[in-house]
Amino acid sequence: MIKIAVDAMGGDHAPQAIVEGALAAVQTYSDIQILLYGDQDQIQALLPEGDYPIEIVHCSEKIAGDDEPVRAIRRKKDASMVVAAKAVKKGQAHALVSAGNTGALLAAGTLLVGRIKGIDRPALLGTLPNLRESGESFVLVDMGANADAKAKQLWENALMGNQYAKDVLGKSQPRVGLLNNGSEDTKGNKVTKEAFELLSQEEQIHFIGNVESRDILAGACDVVVSDGFTGNAVLKAIEGTAKEILTLVSHSLKSGNLKTKLGALLIKNSLKETLGQFDIESVGGATLFGVKAPVIKCHGNASAKTVAATIGQARQIVKSGTYDSLAQQITNKEIQAED
Repeated sequence: MIKIAVDAMGGDHAPQAIVEGALAAVQTYSDIQILLYGDQDQIQALLPEGDYPIEIVHCSEKIAGDDEPVRAIRRKKDASMVVAAKAVKKGQAHALVSAGNTGALLAAGTLLVGRIKGIDRPALLGTLPNLRESGESFVLVDMGANADAKAKQLWENALMGNQYAKDVLGKSQPRVGLLNNGSEDTKGNKVTKEAFELLSQEEQIHFIGNVESRDILAGACDVVVSDGFTGNAVLKAIEGTAKEILTLVSHSLKSGNLKTKLGALLIKNSLKETLGQFDIESVGGATLFGVKAPVIKCHGNASAKTVAATIGQARQIVKSGTYDSLAQQITNKEIQAED
């Protein structure tokens, strides 16, 4: 049984959306048990009568969105996020899911769950749709954990993204690209140029060189490597553009003439399938990779649907064993370096 610790008090719509998402998840997956951390009275009031593989762990505190991350982790010892992270560290749960304060969750993952030995800075990793190949996805890492990164961290990001693409996405030889301001080998700033050299010499990955942001949705590569500042900006640009396109298409179809509306009716199913690839609620969250166990952040305004998807994502990651695979790979590299 896969045990998933869920911060029931984190997010704009907590605890209702969290509890509803947890209920949907246990009804979808028969091999998970959910531990809900938070105010017992509030959580219990939202659970319908019945026998569910859900356990409530009472916590008297919660971390607010405006709390200073590291200070909150250290001072609020009984906060739902903190207690849940400690449970993962102790092996009482296999993964942690939260829609709460992003900085606090990154701190909890790094300080409480702990880094994999050999990883300097864990990174936020997520998947986005490859629009040229329906049903396929690519990995973007880092999505916002480390705004400033050295070349070594970009190299670490490449190793992490490569392992995730293999184990979770099932890609036998992921194509790894370095996000840059041009595809030529000489493009970039000092950091990306140094990272390019490191990645070119790395035998464990299939490095294809620099990639531009305009090409990543078209399947330029399977793993896009970036620093957290740039990666987060690209992610939000994609999300914002997708949202506005959906609004524009919907408005155009609804306000058009009879011919336009008849045409919309004919392509309705195909259009829904295509646009569904940008359904953020169904994607799940961003994974903090480089720590000892899965720590997954979903949007602060996560709905029950998003929470359920993120719990399903956590289950898939645990089953894949990718965190253990990464730890073993890093250990082997250190041994080789010593030899």
